[in-house]
Amino acid sequence: MNWFAIVFGILPGIVWLFFYLQEDLHPEPKKLLIKTFLIGGLFAFLALLVELLADCSLVRNFQNCFEETSSAIPLSLTIIIVFSLIEEVAKFMGAFVSVHKNPAFNEPVDAMIYAVVASLGFATVENIGAIGLDASHGGFTTDPLEIIALRFIGATLLHTLASAAVGYYWALSIRDFGESRLILIGIAVATGLHALFNYLILEYGRMILPVLLLVVAGFFIIGDFEKLKRKNV
Repeated sequence: MNWFAIVFGILPGIVWLFFYLQEDLHPEPKKLLIKTFLIGGLFAFLALLVELLADCSLVRNFQNCFEETSSAIPLSLTIIIVFSLIEEVAKFMGAFVSVHKNPAFNEPVDAMIYAVVASLGFATVENIGAIGLDASHGGFTTDPLEIIALRFIGATLLHTLASAAVGYYWALSIRDFGESRLILIGIAVATGLHALFNYLILEYGRMILPVLLLVVAGFFIIGDFEKLKRKNV
């Protein structure tokens, strides 16, 4: 793992972090933000482990689970949804573990803020892995700046928008005295967005439609932020 992968793997997450924090009228404790970011990163490893198990059981039928294949394994829509669900649950768990019952977690919009921060930690680990993997083959197989741009406007933005959707329903759940059904709805919405994004990339091989999807989703998420900023838990 070289320094390039680490530095530029972190950069997209930091940029989006500053953007989303502008939505909070009352700045959160820096230590809690850092803690949530790091825990989100740790849950990326947990998600990877679960995904490896899912890949072994659902894709490879428990055969050659730890061997690289010479050809790409076709992924069904079901597999795409399962992998998306694993990541959305992991990101929410990271945020929940970090801030649940913390006194600083005291505004509706905080649910979205901390869900996004955890997702950025998650995405940062994913970015470092993706950039580092490309660099490990004796040099970059793709233009490094292109990789960073794609991670910035693609995967990282996807993770934040999906987690922000979960955070919105999390806030509604708190308002309704812990109605867990709302959190499940949020995870379902996030999983749907995540799976559709991945499906469009795999099906069409271009970023135009996935990016348009994120732009549309972004308008709704910004609206959700504005709604919560006007409410109290």
